[in-house]
Amino acid sequence: MAGTGGTEQYWYNIVTKTVETGHQSTWQDRMGPYATREEAEQALLKARARTEAWDDEDERYQR
Repeated sequence: MAGTGGTEQYWYNIVTKTVETGHQSTWQDRMGPYATREEAEQALLKARARTEAWDDEDERYQR
């Protein structure tokens, strides 16, 4: 399925742990969209890094 501007969009499926092109699964099972397959492959790493950064920020404010 093409995204805006006719470009492909990619999603990371958190159940199957695979990259999908277009809407192949339900929204509850996917992260995205991402502009490239490589970005989608890194979805969990990016989410983990963001969560750790937010946790660090929360800890600083709670002191």
